[in-house]
Amino acid sequence: MKPNLNVNFAGIKLKNPVLSASGTFGYGYELADLIPLKKIGAIITKTITFEPRPGNPQPRIAEVEGGMLNTIGLQNIGVKAFVGDPLEKLAKIGVPVFVSVAGHSLEEYAQSAKVLSSYKEISAIELNLSCPNLKKKIVCHDLPLTADVIKSVKKISKVPVIAKLSPLVADIAELSLAAQNAGADGVTIANTYPAMAIDVKTFKPKLSTVKGGMSGPCIKPMSVRAVYDAYPVLKIPILGCGGITSGQDAVEFMLAGAAAVSVGSASLVSAQNIIKIIDGIEKILAEKNISSAAALTGKINQAVNIC
Repeated sequence: MKPNLNVNFAGIKLKNPVLSASGTFGYGYELADLIPLKKIGAIITKTITFEPRPGNPQPRIAEVEGGMLNTIGLQNIGVKAFVGDPLEKLAKIGVPVFVSVAGHSLEEYAQSAKVLSSYKEISAIELNLSCPNLKKKIVCHDLPLTADVIKSVKKISKVPVIAKLSPLVADIAELSLAAQNAGADGVTIANTYPAMAIDVKTFKPKLSTVKGGMSGPCIKPMSVRAVYDAYPVLKIPILGCGGITSGQDAVEFMLAGAAAVSVGSASLVSAQNIIKIIDGIEKILAEKNISSAAALTGKINQAVNIC
């Protein structure tokens, strides 16, 4: 019998557990001519802010061994423009749409959520809590602020709210639990890792902002560990991400505790990779004689007891 790839994430029915990661798939509809978008579990848009943002100056992407650095700076068209033509195109694809939202302040997060909450085409809001606030502090490095942002959006949102967390914390389980206690319907673990690279030919940083976020295969073991640490304390689902390039990688995240995964840098290498990852999960389930993708979640936590 063919394995059942369907999963339920925060009350949202997905045809499979593979989503596009925010920031690596445009607004979601641009790749329609390259891959069958209907095969994806859900699309997470690039991060939207209340007002349009031009992003950071070039250079803002740099290749490094095992991955890449980026400092895009949340370039986007703003929430009011997004709910026009882009959202209409997304709705026609026929898969759930998660909108990634960021802001410099609690009020800005709430403003964007208020606009988005009136559109039935949106299945969930993913809060990007790994970007700096007005005081240049990463939002989810401040537990009270994290809770306040989640609570303010939950009061407005008519759809599930997913908190996307930074891995650069002392205790990812504590942060995840704080998000759950504030009312989050799920958490995304984890965002990119702070890093930098220097061009030894020019003696200059490879990014205009000197430092940026590292993604790609090199971060996968750290992100899998983060999912594994958070899973035992949570009652809400985890969306695992960070360096997924194959079905094996995706299954690894799910065994550690993820209910679903999002694919980022691999889509920049080839748009076809996200489809190959879905097929790869199905192949592993068939080889292991496991009837459903949902059965993978947290399996290693149930089997391992290490003091």
